[in-house]
Amino acid sequence: MANTKPQTISYPAPGSRPNRHEDVAVDPHVIVLFGATGDLAKRKLLPGLAYLDQSELAPDIQIVGTSLEDLTVDEFRALAKEAIDEFGSHHLTDEQWERFAATLTYVPQGAGPSGLAAAVAAAEKRLGPNVRRLHYLSVPPKAARAVIATLDEAGLVERSRVVMEKPFGTDLASAVELNDFVHETFDEEQIFRIDHFLGKEAAQNILAFRFANGLFEPIWNRNFIDHIQIDIPEMLGLDARANFYESTGAYKDMVVTHLLQVMAFVVMEPPTALEPRAISEEKNKVFRSMLPIKCSDVVRGQFTGYRELDGVSRDSDTETFIALKVRVDNWRWAGVPIYLRTGKKMAEGMRIISIAFKEAPRTMFPSGSGVGSQGPDHLTFDLADNSKVSLSFYGKRPGPGMKLEKLSMQFSAGEADGADQVLEAYERLILDAMRGDHTLFTTAEGIESLWANSAALLEDPPPVKNYQPGTWGPNAIHQLVAPNAWRLPFERGWREAKKK
Repeated sequence: MANTKPQTISYPAPGSRPNRHEDVAVDPHVIVLFGATGDLAKRKLLPGLAYLDQSELAPDIQIVGTSLEDLTVDEFRALAKEAIDEFGSHHLTDEQWERFAATLTYVPQGAGPSGLAAAVAAAEKRLGPNVRRLHYLSVPPKAARAVIATLDEAGLVERSRVVMEKPFGTDLASAVELNDFVHETFDEEQIFRIDHFLGKEAAQNILAFRFANGLFEPIWNRNFIDHIQIDIPEMLGLDARANFYESTGAYKDMVVTHLLQVMAFVVMEPPTALEPRAISEEKNKVFRSMLPIKCSDVVRGQFTGYRELDGVSRDSDTETFIALKVRVDNWRWAGVPIYLRTGKKMAEGMRIISIAFKEAPRTMFPSGSGVGSQGPDHLTFDLADNSKVSLSFYGKRPGPGMKLEKLSMQFSAGEADGADQVLEAYERLILDAMRGDHTLFTTAEGIESLWANSAALLEDPPPVKNYQPGTWGPNAIHQLVAPNAWRLPFERGWREAKKK
């Protein structure tokens, strides 16, 4: 079957990805989805691929699903239809579903490398010439080695790229070992270590906000910024993931793979260009500049009831919550504390980056004016799907006298043109991997630097402190940030965008 879809990508939401070569010809792709019947595939990958296939963003694709289940092609298509109907954010018409269903095939893992190779060859034949391969490893980390070996034995390494899910190692030694193993089969340019947080529109907007505006970049340093907070609490518990989580914990599951990656976007130096190699190098400089994490700068917590979950040891010391102070020791950020916090079963589910500016001298204001009474000025990024930015500052309250109060200017991405066309994180990252764009992915050097800076914490972590579900974590977190304070919970909520 000849290639019929347009071969030029035209991105929605103008300005969201400045200077990223938006018109790039992309060859047709066979996407091999390992773990195709798993939870991630059902919730994100299959619905995302269905949307990309209906759009003009992606090239022609064929999808080869593979997993442990011994399904027929029709049974896999039925599973995909159910997943898209339940979890997809874009409704498919009957005609659109039939088109997408025609791209789907399935081969059980039991068919071995030869069976997988035959399925991929048949899919490539349907696409015509100049076909590339994208292997998505939606499998547990311990299964990644077997998948890489299968791809090698099946002869599916050439003309291919591989997407690998977190966590990438559990410490420095395991990360180095895994990198070395994967590099025996794939070059670094072929490897895409995925962090879906960086695929969010709001995370990329940090780059645009910092480097496209002369207003903020001159004050983005230790002379004007007092401290930074990256706060990602979750209301969700663990349910069936408790067994996996018991050997991982919040630090390995969230901090190394998500929060520190977001931090790099916030504090990195301006890249020479907004292109993958330059951005990756600036992120890696941040990780190399990090001081080793000290146990005295860490609070670990565990929600009450965690030890009663199936698959959890009754004397477990696994943290379901962690807060820590990080320092980046370079000329821009020396002396500026960066506070990170994340946990399960907390009071609210939010994704906030908060930049606290140093307070201005206020000797001219009379006693009782209110200046400084509500903390410093803040620039806040909300990394939720409907991303928002807020700048808070002091202003005069209307009326006689000099009474000041905290005001804010807010922007919501929901108010922008093209907001309904924004790609979800996995959709964007799959598309970037097909394009060979590493901007939003992690490098081997970067992940190894983070594990190296985590060595002291991993070897001798402080004991966990209990916290009640529905709270903001153990009380010790307040001593960690003193004399500052956590910005969550907010005293004022976000304003909602007006419906058009």
